[in-house]
Amino acid sequence: MTWRIRSLALAAAVAVTVTGCSGGAVRKTASTSSAFVYSFNLNVVTDWDPATSYSNEIIAMQNVYESLTRYNTESKKVEPRLATKWASSDGGKKWTFTLREGVKFHTGTALTSSVAKAAIERTMKMKGGAAYIWEPVKTIETPDPQTLVFELKYAAPLDLVSSSGYASYIYDTKAPGGGDLKDYVAKGHDTGSGPYTVASWNKGQEAEVRLGQFKDYWGGWKGSHYTSVEFRNTPQVTTAWQQLQAGDVSYVHRLNPQLFAQAKGMKSLKTASVPSFQNLMAFFNTEAGPLKDVKLRKAVQAAIDYNGLVSTLKGSGTAASGVVPTGLTGATPGLAGRQDTAAATRLLNEAGYGPGKKSLTLDLTYAQGDDDQQKFVTLLSSALKGLNVKLQAKPMQWDAQWDRAKSKDAAKRQDVFVMYWYPDYPDAYSWFLNLFRSADPVNFNLTYLDDSAVDGEIDKLPELTATNRSAAEASYASLQRKLLVDQAVAAPLFVQQYQRAYSADVDGYTDDPAYPNVVFAHELSPAA
Repeated sequence: MTWRIRSLALAAAVAVTVTGCSGGAVRKTASTSSAFVYSFNLNVVTDWDPATSYSNEIIAMQNVYESLTRYNTESKKVEPRLATKWASSDGGKKWTFTLREGVKFHTGTALTSSVAKAAIERTMKMKGGAAYIWEPVKTIETPDPQTLVFELKYAAPLDLVSSSGYASYIYDTKAPGGGDLKDYVAKGHDTGSGPYTVASWNKGQEAEVRLGQFKDYWGGWKGSHYTSVEFRNTPQVTTAWQQLQAGDVSYVHRLNPQLFAQAKGMKSLKTASVPSFQNLMAFFNTEAGPLKDVKLRKAVQAAIDYNGLVSTLKGSGTAASGVVPTGLTGATPGLAGRQDTAAATRLLNEAGYGPGKKSLTLDLTYAQGDDDQQKFVTLLSSALKGLNVKLQAKPMQWDAQWDRAKSKDAAKRQDVFVMYWYPDYPDAYSWFLNLFRSADPVNFNLTYLDDSAVDGEIDKLPELTATNRSAAEASYASLQRKLLVDQAVAAPLFVQQYQRAYSADVDGYTDDPAYPNVVFAHELSPAA
């Protein structure tokens, strides 16, 4: 979604109060010194249900809900969260988790194995969002109140699965006072166990979400902590920058390269630059329109100035080699895109278009307010213009972009869809399952590819990864060559380098790309 890529972000049909243009006035904060204020460029909440949430709200929900485990990208280890220890047996087909004692949910219910089982089984049953992560699970047993035993259909890395940023939440499945849990959380309530609970949700407003302190949090509040967290929707980066300098917000998740360079030189601010698992991709419509012709898809691939794009990012992005970013199983060297205008011309001509032949018009949609996507569009428009191809590029709020992409009339969909992707847990599988496996109705496969052979190879990836890592590496490489080289269904454009700017008053910040754009606020300390 455009930022997340998956953002089903309800956009903004609603006016945002303070933001606007770069020359806008800076509003003084109403926040207290114990509030951590996070500035985001899109709507934060699309879905409050911990079973089906699959969008930007991860930045709030990871502070409200917890999973059995958590992955540490720096150490490359799975760490305790609601489970204190775990072990696998039977060749990875049986997993036993021991639950932490003394945990309470915000509803007052205590954590037991029965409650955890109910949460996971509800998530599995609802089949929304990233619920697919539990697909290997055959049964869940609760031999005692602190023990969960999973029997799997096939070997799988369940410690990684239970660390997922989505669909792994353990929550109270019973809404206080009875009633349907989905209806309860949809009103801006929660049933999590995390350090913060949802205090207010102002849908469509700038100050969209405020989280309050959960005083009975098992992790405690000894020492210095932020006792509330506010998430603001500030579409214009220049406005966010002004608010950060004024002390109105604590944290801006991404500045443009020029502002980030300024931030690095300011004593009132701290910065962080971290390699991510998040890449920007262009998806070509293989089902309808001119890009149904593979020659035209290859021509567009060849027209893209990949190196020029990375150069304009000035350190905020690195070259992509295939779909899978470096650091994950499946990352494959030798798949970096390369601009080849001569090849693009030849391919266009073979399809009856291009220089000296018919002109071609392509529709592209991308995220409104995203400077990096705008850079890509500008470069591609220029390159295609020289090839007698007109690019009709339209910046859109996510919900509008998404609605068009999922139109039941295939002829009304875009030719090129631009969005980011990052994994649900530290594994490459989610790129392939979500972005390239056939689905009815359309989900995130915005290439609209329907290839049973590709589907079959994708379905084998989880077990291969758990049982034969080298075979999994080979399969990921083979799939990427089929998708990107042979069928040219997409073009990986660059991998983001996370560049954060935050107040010098914030202590303890670390960035874990396994949880994209998440700040674990309880781990921070406001300066004394």
